[in-house]
Amino acid sequence: MTTIALPTYEDAVARYEPVIGLETHVELGTQTKMFCGCRTEFGAEPNTQVCPVCLGLPGALPVANRAGIEATIRIGLALNCGIAEWCRMARKNYFYPDMPKNFQTSQYDEPLCTEGYVDVEVGGKKYRIGIERVHLEEDTGKSLHVGGATGRIQGATESLVDYNRAGIPLVEIVTKPVPGLGELAPEVARAYVTELRDIIRSLGVSDVRMEQGSLRCDVNTSLNKSGAEWGTRTETKNVNSLRSVERAVRSEIIRQAAVLDGGGRIIQETRHFHEDRGETSPGRSKEEATDYRYFPEPDLVPIAPDPAWVAELKAALPEKPSVKRARLREDWGISELDMQSVANAGAVELIEETIAAGASPAGARKWWMGELARRANETGVELSAVGPTPAQVAELQKLVDEGKLNDKLARAVLEGVVAGEGDPAAVMAARGLEVVNDEGALTAAVDEAIAANPDIAAKIRDGKVAAAGALVGAVMKTTRGQADAKTVRELILARLS
Repeated sequence: MTTIALPTYEDAVARYEPVIGLETHVELGTQTKMFCGCRTEFGAEPNTQVCPVCLGLPGALPVANRAGIEATIRIGLALNCGIAEWCRMARKNYFYPDMPKNFQTSQYDEPLCTEGYVDVEVGGKKYRIGIERVHLEEDTGKSLHVGGATGRIQGATESLVDYNRAGIPLVEIVTKPVPGLGELAPEVARAYVTELRDIIRSLGVSDVRMEQGSLRCDVNTSLNKSGAEWGTRTETKNVNSLRSVERAVRSEIIRQAAVLDGGGRIIQETRHFHEDRGETSPGRSKEEATDYRYFPEPDLVPIAPDPAWVAELKAALPEKPSVKRARLREDWGISELDMQSVANAGAVELIEETIAAGASPAGARKWWMGELARRANETGVELSAVGPTPAQVAELQKLVDEGKLNDKLARAVLEGVVAGEGDPAAVMAARGLEVVNDEGALTAAVDEAIAANPDIAAKIRDGKVAAAGALVGAVMKTTRGQADAKTVRELILARLS
């Protein structure tokens, strides 16, 4: 097998122009499934939330869930789409083990919402991502491959199917192709999914938790030479984190550039993204719409939303995340660039909740965008999954504000919180990390530092107070960093004045 030499990302985007497109699936947070009365609780025992309708048994007839239709319309309105006055469900026919009916109830040529857009900002520039369609369908079940090392079918000894998820209402949001992004294509893809997630979360129609699969993204990528027709696209399936959306686009650009450089051709196929390697691998050849043999669903009546009802839904939409960010930016007193960094990190709501729990804007932002963001990057997880809650971060900052912790000790306390040792105050007490404010103990440490450093003490007596920093450092070392540096400095200057 010949190994293809991979170019750098910079070389790839210098010679080829990427075009991306994103298909995002959102599981709605309805209490029951789309076409039956089965519950939708996440994590229930396998195959306990099923019935003849969602299992596709003969003679079972579906009935549409009004809450699912309403949520889809609200998503479409929030994405600036037009809402169809009349549309139908369709049968999308294909065989897959987790598809109990051997067809998916979906929409084809008559989607519920069309022609919208989402604006995102990357690198100080705004990009408009066109939305081609937002349509309603049902989710599939879930295949579980066991006995192997990777959890995938390759190497597994057996495969099991859990149909609890089959029939849960699913909204698919399909963008138009997005050309002209150049080297920023991966960042724009991530910014779009981030903005989309924030919009949907603000509507309250889904928890959009990527780690649980309620928000999943398929990433389409193609390359072409400048001025040439768009290339053949690949579809990287079920990318399940914002970080991975960016990495998947970057990986495919590098891989496709290597294939084209070697005189090969890109195959239209689905691909899988591997988190551990940051690479994609082939899945199956990509079908066209005609392969699915769509036809109107005969067991469901058409959907005809009343325009007056749609107008009511539009009037009741919540504040847009972009508008909210502008308001918060003013409240927090930060620049547009800083707010963009906060948004790109997925930290807006985390910081907002931390402030609501009692922290100052500066204190909340310091922890989420500093130490916690560093940990998220090192471990490859979303910021919200690092561990501490906004309330715990607010408590940590309160201990700093009260002088019970300095920043160094606070980081050690945070380490304990991340490790699951409890809330900040409990970790501080258990690890004995509270700042030493006892003047007697500090005076003894100061006298010891002065006695051990007579030359520095002489400089301070001569008026060179900047030299006090060395003695402060000596006291901090003696007290294992637990002394209050400001108090120590004042004691040193008082002793040597």
